[in-house]
Amino acid sequence: MHMADALLSPGIAGTMYALSGAAAWYAARKVKQENQEGIVPEMGVLGAFVFAAQMINFAIPGTGSSGHLCGGMLLSAVVGPYAGFLTMIGILTLQCLVFGDGGLLALGANVWNMAFYGCFIGGGILWPLLTRQGLTQKTITAASVSGSVLTLQLGAFSVAGETFLSGITELPFTAFLLLMQPIHLAIGLGEGLITAAVLGFVYENRPELLRQPVLSGPAVRKGTWSRKKLLGALGGLSLAVGGGLSLLASENPDGLEWSIARLTGRTELEGSEQGIYGAAARIQELTAWFSEYQIPGLEGPLGTALSGIMGSLLIFGIIWFLGRNLRKTGHHEVSQERH
Repeated sequence: MHMADALLSPGIAGTMYALSGAAAWYAARKVKQENQEGIVPEMGVLGAFVFAAQMINFAIPGTGSSGHLCGGMLLSAVVGPYAGFLTMIGILTLQCLVFGDGGLLALGANVWNMAFYGCFIGGGILWPLLTRQGLTQKTITAASVSGSVLTLQLGAFSVAGETFLSGITELPFTAFLLLMQPIHLAIGLGEGLITAAVLGFVYENRPELLRQPVLSGPAVRKGTWSRKKLLGALGGLSLAVGGGLSLLASENPDGLEWSIARLTGRTELEGSEQGIYGAAARIQELTAWFSEYQIPGLEGPLGTALSGIMGSLLIFGIIWFLGRNLRKTGHHEVSQERH
């Protein structure tokens, strides 16, 4: 669902940057206040996993389209909506700048559509609501699927709405919306099942890592794995997914590209090369070292595999660095307040 710059006017793009920036500021403030012990490694490992998993487009049977995990719901179920949102921002920014995935002007919109809903609506509202009676495989699956479906529907609606309000394409709002919603319903179901499988794996081996905000339900049993072992397994899985399973990704266009193609006959719209559009494109040309998830000089399956591994390691390092500094700042502010 990564939007390209060609869909957005500068005004709408700026508005979405402002909204996403305000949400990021609030999330960072909350993470500082909460100052949770051990959250940084979890953010880094899960961020690497989500990055790698997003490389795997799964085919939607009978449509010629495909979808991929967004990840906000998955992240928030473990690290909470605020830390999850900041992690998603890191992933989407890396994808945009280093891999050329999604437009630079559209980054604010992509953060809102792919991260805000998943983290704050799915992870912040539906997850605690649907697990309030306690964590079980059944409640985890119900929350994962319901949250993923709802947040993908909200994201798809926002894409159509932002495109319509921008008024720079010939995509008719109603027809575009009627294509976007059903295809992202199917993608949401796929994401929900993937999310349920990963969170179910965490629950079976280290249930203490999952958020259980209400204590009225049955007590969470102790896990058989240590926290270090589980995070190590998820880290290894991230590298395996990015460096191996990503080669099995469907080549079908994703839900957004498929919807555009049904209306225009092509998966991407040509954007302006003038003004702010041209400037944004030139910046991405300079920063997108691994454009299209390829390594220069190593195009093909090997390039895809290596870019997946490098991307996973990069996002882990970025989240680790930013998270550690954020927690240090929060700890310093708390200490000052106490004195």
